Amino acid sequence: MQIVRTIVWALLLFALLAFSFFNWKPVEVQIWSNLVLETKLPALVIVAFLLGLVPMWLLHRASKWRAARRISALETATNRLATPAPAPVAKDAPVPGAPDAQGQASASAPNNPVDPEPSKPA
Repeated sequence: MQIVRTIVWALLLFALLAFSFFNWKPVEVQIWSNLVLETKLPALVIVAFLLGLVPMWLLHRASKWRAARRISALETATNRLATPAPAPVAKDAPVPGAPDAQGQASASAPNNPVDPEPSKPA
């Protein structure tokens, strides 16, 4: 797609250069009753082209930017919904491995891996 865009711009530039070469004549443009602008015809054509192109190009860029922001906001919202929330922890539920009121570790706690000898049944 980039090559097509480059070819179109190159053809447009070539057409503008050919037009400028064959029409390099001064023209008079009457702006107000007492104000007359004398300029070359290619300059007038280029200014008219840019007056039409630049606002539409800016509008296109702004629309593209706004669409990209909307898409990223929707993607962020979708990712938040897709990620499961952590399960709530009950206030009175015992935490495994935490000492209880007497200072003893709860029964569901795993054996301490630092202990050299595992506990043996009596």
